[in-house]
Formats: sequence, structure tokens, C-alpha cells
Amino acid sequence: MLRASKDCFCAPKRRRCCSTTSAYTISVLRDTRCSHKFFLCNPPQVLLQLGAASIPPEVPVPSVNDLADQVADVLDYFGLGSVMCLGVMAGAYILTLFSIRHSSRVLGLILVSPICRAPSWTEWFYSKVVSNLLYFYGMCGLIEDSLLQRYFSKEVRGGTDVTESDIVRACRSLLVERQSTNIWRFLQSINGRYDISEGLRRLRCRTLIFVGDSSLYYSDALHMASKLDRRYSALVEVQACGSLVTEEQPHAMLIPMEYFFMGYGLYRPSQLSGSPRSPLSPPRISPELLSPESMGIKLKPIKTRASLQV
Repeated sequence: MLRASKDCFCAPKRRRCCSTTSAYTISVLRDTRCSHKFFLCNPPQVLLQLGAASIPPEVPVPSVNDLADQVADVLDYFGLGSVMCLGVMAGAYILTLFSIRHSSRVLGLILVSPICRAPSWTEWFYSKVVSNLLYFYGMCGLIEDSLLQRYFSKEVRGGTDVTESDIVRACRSLLVERQSTNIWRFLQSINGRYDISEGLRRLRCRTLIFVGDSSLYYSDALHMASKLDRRYSALVEVQACGSLVTEEQPHAMLIPMEYFFMGYGLYRPSQLSGSPRSPLSPPRISPELLSPESMGIKLKPIKTRASLQV
């Protein structure tokens, strides 16, 4: 079920190693300037590595617990103890579940449009229909549109009078190039997820959540933020954006992530000059994340999201 390779290419300041599980592509990055490791669970539109062979039908579909435990297997393979995790949508769910099951191995979480609850009956039924179509007919235009609707806002998906954006066309092409049976397995696994809300209360690692206000998982992100300890978590809402903030508005993630990483000593306080300028309108970063106790630095006041409403 787990295929990993230690083949890697070297860059001036970091090394990147890639490995593939049955449901998502992951990357392990090690910054040579410090001891911090970053574990990235790539956006779900990638699903499986390009060119990956179809998984044999006799191999059981993994549960979400299996996928979370595979993360630990990958870390063991690369000899990593604890890491910083970044996940998008389903990847965020898997990494959050991993954090609950292996809390000592997670330094921090960066989650983009995360899900943390079991699928509603509507979502479960809709996913079953999509899965059946995918199983019998393979990747087709109807399924592509269904998945793209989960990922992007209406503005970038286009319509009758507006053409699709370049990023949506690129994503559509990626979906076509993947093995449809592997995508089917991915959907089956995620559709069988369970509610991990209660486990969120036990998390003590810093957590930064991004969500687009047009995301289908917007309410899930708010629910998740309400369950986390606010001393260690923050919610950033990105306006006019779908689920894949990393693709639609990556610039909106820069300032919040910069201050988030300061808590781990990855930026010098002396590099700060003046009040932080957020690309969000309005900026919505939890004040607890930017507190001296949480970040280990002094910041000038900024406008933040003071309370969470579910």
C-alpha cells in the first residue's frame, strides 16, 4: 500500500523527497538551516502521482485510520521524528487525524479548508453517485465538474459567458491524466470518514486554518476552529475564494504563515518593521496566535477575528 523512495534532488537550501500512498501524494522537506521538518499533504486534485499504476482491485480500500497511520510509516521511512504538517481538504483531515493519533510527532498544523466531521447524508449520497459513475464510466466531464466545484469558487470556474481560468483548466487536465480507479479509491476512503471533533480538544500543537468564504467546507472549517483550543489556533477567512486557497489566492496565505512560523524561530524579530500588512480584506487572524505567549515576539495591534460563530 505504501510506496516510498529516497531519491531526491538537491537545492541550495533544502532537500525534497517525494513518496506516494494509496490516496495522496506527500512531500517531505528538510530545511538545511535548522532542524524543522515540513510534511506536506498535497491538494486533493493531484490525488496520485502522475503516471502511477492502477492499484489492483484485490487490494482493500484503506480506511482513514489506515491513511493516517501511513503518514507515520512515511516519517519512519525518512527517519523523521516530529514535523510541521500542511494539508488541504481531505489531506487536512488525514493530517489532523494523524495529529490526534500521534500527537508527539506533530509540531504544528497548517490546514486549508479542512473537514473534521462525518459526511452528511447529502454529501454521502452525492459521493456515492459520483463514485459509481467513476467506477463504471471512468473520468468524464460530469465528474470533472463535480470535483472542480469542490475545489474552486464560481468566479474562477467560469460559466456560459466567462471562460474557465487557467488554473481550472490545468486542474481538469490533471484529473483526466490520473487513474480513475485510484481516484475512486480515494473517494471511497474519504466518504467513510468519521467525526473527529472531540479529538480536536486534545490537540496542543499550534494550528493555522485557511478557508475561502465560497468553499463548500466553510462551515466545517468554522466548526473545527470552534473546537480547537484558541490559545493555539487561528482562523483566516479568505474572501472571494473557494476551497483551494493555495491555488486561487496563495498570496493571502503569506502574512499569516509568516507570523505563524515566527513562533518556531524561523524568522528573526528584527526583520519586522511597522505593523503587519495583511493581504486579506479584512484580515482575520485570531489574536491568540499573535500573542507574545503564543508567538514569542511582540507585535503591533492588527484587526483580527475576535470570535467564532458556527
